[in-house]
Amino acid sequence: MKRFTCALTGHRELPANFDNKLLYDTLESLLIAGCDTFMCGMAEGFDLLALELLIELKDRYRFYVEACVPFEGQERTFSEKNRQKYFDLLARCDRETVLFDAYRKGCFLARDRYMVDLCDVVLAYCTKSTGGTYYTVSYAESKRKQIRFLPPSGEIV
Repeated sequence: MKRFTCALTGHRELPANFDNKLLYDTLESLLIAGCDTFMCGMAEGFDLLALELLIELKDRYRFYVEACVPFEGQERTFSEKNRQKYFDLLARCDRETVLFDAYRKGCFLARDRYMVDLCDVVLAYCTKSTGGTYYTVSYAESKRKQIRFLPPSGEIV
């Protein structure tokens, strides 16, 4: 079985009807297909949810998780609840890569390019044609990376 790396990207705001089970099942299907490394951008919303589900899957599968932090202190703007979740999940990651020691213009996009450049597959929750997630999907397309969309129809409006 060929091993591969998956980068996660998605919106910070998730709708109330976001399908957590579909995300869990998709992550598990990637593990079954041979994914042995996940790269997570550690943003609120999709990233932290996906990481939370991956940590649950670590009870049943062996794989590696890299937290890809755009800058030291990224979590300072998070809600208290999400800041605690961030630190709890970060502690469960196998590796933490911090790209910049402080915020600087373009650091989020640099983080996104870092993940895409090192992955084989991108798992994306992208429902609009603006913002960082759309940028990441477009960059992945330009690099001819395989992209799996949630929902599978991948409808971007």
